[in-house]
Amino acid sequence: MGLPLSGQTNEDFNKAKKKATFGEIFSLLNPEKNDLLSFHDIRELIKPKAEFYRGIQTVPLDKIVGSEGRYTDFNRAYLPRREHLRNRWKSIDEAALRDRILPPIKLFQIGDTYFVRDGNHRVSVARTRGQIDIDAEITELTTEIPLTPDMSLSELRSRVIAFELNRIKERAGLEDSVDFEKIRFTTPGRYEEILSHILGHKEYLSREDGEVTLKEAARSWFEKIYLPVIEIINRQKLVERFPGRTESDLYAWTLKNWSSLADGPSPARKVWDLRDSGWFTELMKRLRNLFRSRG
Repeated sequence: MGLPLSGQTNEDFNKAKKKATFGEIFSLLNPEKNDLLSFHDIRELIKPKAEFYRGIQTVPLDKIVGSEGRYTDFNRAYLPRREHLRNRWKSIDEAALRDRILPPIKLFQIGDTYFVRDGNHRVSVARTRGQIDIDAEITELTTEIPLTPDMSLSELRSRVIAFELNRIKERAGLEDSVDFEKIRFTTPGRYEEILSHILGHKEYLSREDGEVTLKEAARSWFEKIYLPVIEIINRQKLVERFPGRTESDLYAWTLKNWSSLADGPSPARKVWDLRDSGWFTELMKRLRNLFRSRG
């Protein structure tokens, strides 16, 4: 004789949660691959251009790899990680055992990838029971950056950085003026900051020398501002103090904060403790001279 329905759903949840625990163990070397993606993190990275309602569609369950609000409660296979999910999960499992028809879940679609707005437990139960697809109400977000279901957050971040670099190259046409092989960032958004630096430098040069082209300004910025700052960063071996960061990361941070650092204590000082270092005085002096010079 089979288990009573409540016992069956309890056992189903225990098995699913146990599999999630094993998944944590097997992914210790690369835990990010086991994590659901946060929809808000992805949206912040890719900055979608538009949003469209696509109605109700049938979606493959293995393409649902993220959630708007429950991305820490389930793993990438949508197995439950938390004990507090038990009651709700069991109620959905019971509905499935009784062949009750549940309303469509709600999903965001980005490329070929889906994120749950509403219905995380239904996705979890469906995948645990071996279901292949599920009906969902779709809202699609459009983006120029390809997103695939097997991608981790760090892989997407790298893809976004590469996309931003190519966009700056194509839009500004600066490859002949700037050696982009020497400008490598680990954080998205920095290449836009670089272009802003170049435009500001162009304005300064034009005010002092008459109108200059963007390419001329970029070459001047690269040779007389960027490379000298990088030289100081390398001479002081600062990158060794910040594993996982590059010289370009430190350049961008310094240029963004140098005036507040020069003026007095700031929150940044608590992180880097820059003002107690000899390199800080050297760098501030160099920056002042650069910005006071004619470039």
